[in-house]
Amino acid sequence: MTQHYPAPSGAVHTGSDLAEQGENARRALHSVRQEVAKAVVGQDAAVTGLIIALLARGHVLLEGVPGVAKTLLVRTLAAALSLDTKRVQFTPDLMPGDVTGSLIYDGRTSEFSFREGPVFTNILLADEINRTPPKTQASLLEAMEEHQVSVDGVSRPLPDPFIVAATQNPVEYEGTYPLPEAQLDRFLLKLTLDLPGREEEIEVIRRHGDGFDPRNLAAAGVRPVAGEADLHQARSAVARVEVSPEVLGYIVDLVRATRSAPSFQLGVSPRGATALLNTARAWAWLSGRNFITPDDVKALTLPALRHRVALRPEAQMDGVSVDDVLGSILATVPVPR
Repeated sequence: MTQHYPAPSGAVHTGSDLAEQGENARRALHSVRQEVAKAVVGQDAAVTGLIIALLARGHVLLEGVPGVAKTLLVRTLAAALSLDTKRVQFTPDLMPGDVTGSLIYDGRTSEFSFREGPVFTNILLADEINRTPPKTQASLLEAMEEHQVSVDGVSRPLPDPFIVAATQNPVEYEGTYPLPEAQLDRFLLKLTLDLPGREEEIEVIRRHGDGFDPRNLAAAGVRPVAGEADLHQARSAVARVEVSPEVLGYIVDLVRATRSAPSFQLGVSPRGATALLNTARAWAWLSGRNFITPDDVKALTLPALRHRVALRPEAQMDGVSVDDVLGSILATVPVPR
């Protein structure tokens, strides 16, 4: 069955036109990765993960110790994509209205008017999201799921594109509040940012020694190389990536294996299976293919599922990690040919 996509301004595009637009969008997004590298050393997997999230209309949780360029990465990506971004520093005293917006009384008109919060943007940088209590964390649930904010019974749509890029310190750090399962499940990917290797760290220090200022991305040569039009064309192309029944079955088998794994007390829900499909589809398209392979699924299994499971206490005491268990599942679930 042939699926037709509406063309802008009433124009009719042929299949070759759509393919050319998709290829142009793919080149533009690959250029974004090069622009980000002008400010961020390494972290290629995190850059790719953020681009995949934008293509799949999902949100990203970035975890790493302080000082590994989590905030800089998001700001640079937004600059290279010419997208609006706003940053919220999550603190213990932050209120939900500080994020979503609130009604303000205007004494001149004797009426209440809505003042938009920072959530009304393309990329919301929720910095150190696990340093604020669960009540404020929950203020993002509707925005992340419905792409809207409801205040005083009125629903207000958020811009498109819209994603939340939240950073958090590892949970064992003092003064953190673990994110509830319902909120973790709203994130499409959880990306871990490791400390740089020796050569990468030398490059970081060299750049700062040469005067690099992370607050002035333009001076670092970062420029917009893609925009909303490229992103919308890319999303349309990703939607046309084919998935075979065998690959669908492989995704389901992986997810079901997490529910019976002895080390997990909580397995992955069907929402997680959908996330794995959507991210594998985006990765296949970025790789230049219009079909998903089992290797695409394998590549996205850890970032798409690691935050949707919970270890049993005895497994934690034995030093087992979530990634260890997921790796074991990947090694044992039969791969379709």
